[in-house]
Amino acid sequence: MAFNRVGSYIKHIVQYISDRIVLRNFVIAFLILIVGLFLILQILKIYTRHNQNLSVPDFTGLTLEETAEAALSRDLSVEVFDSVYLSEYERGTVVDQHPVPAFRVKKNRKIFLTMNAVNPEKIVMPDLVDLTFRQARSRLESFGLKTGDITYEPNIGVNVVLAQKVNGMNVNPGDSIIKGTPIDLVLGQGLSEEQTGVPKLVGLTFEEAKIMASDRFLSIGAVVPDATIITEDDEVAARVFRQVPEPGPESTLALGSSIDIWLTLDSIKVQESIEIIDSLLN
Repeated sequence: MAFNRVGSYIKHIVQYISDRIVLRNFVIAFLILIVGLFLILQILKIYTRHNQNLSVPDFTGLTLEETAEAALSRDLSVEVFDSVYLSEYERGTVVDQHPVPAFRVKKNRKIFLTMNAVNPEKIVMPDLVDLTFRQARSRLESFGLKTGDITYEPNIGVNVVLAQKVNGMNVNPGDSIIKGTPIDLVLGQGLSEEQTGVPKLVGLTFEEAKIMASDRFLSIGAVVPDATIITEDDEVAARVFRQVPEPGPESTLALGSSIDIWLTLDSIKVQESIEIIDSLLN
């Protein structure tokens, strides 16, 4: 009897399936799932603009207005991210961009720009005199300056900075200077075996003495003011009344050597010193 009951159940199941109701519903559900997935994928493609990538143009060298117009024509937008000053680029133009040119992006992507400043950044000129060349170069880099031409003059300090110049003119520490400017350096090349006569500096001002010494490839060493000199203006007006070594027929120095001088505002003291020096030279 139990066997007949199981057989009856199986018969009903086979008959139910044979009516294809479950199978039909399963096929319909499967088709609905496939269609739904297809529609979702199509919507995602439209939303993400699938296969609609744009190539980023090269904005380098364009002004901000030109860049904005070019970006708009490509369905892109731009934003200034940073500014620098580079002498090799025209002021107010694009020097860098992210993403880089030819990079593929979506429509309406924002491109970040680095612009060359219209007004160059200025900094304070550092003091490089008496530094070694390596120290001076590192200091220039830390200040955002460049190392320009290197020249040498006879001097006891080998590869020591004797002067700092821009376009042939001395530039003083503390002067305002454009960032990125090349700074020309005059370095010492050591003492030369060549000798030069000691010039007569007595009676000259400090500036005149420096020029006279420089003409002989010499430099001014110690500068000693006497009691008559109180202010900086006094030192400018003062004159040399003593020098070491003194000039003379047999007095010579190696190129690059220095001469120590003493300054005074006392005209009588200067005149007496001139007469003494002249007597030695005659």
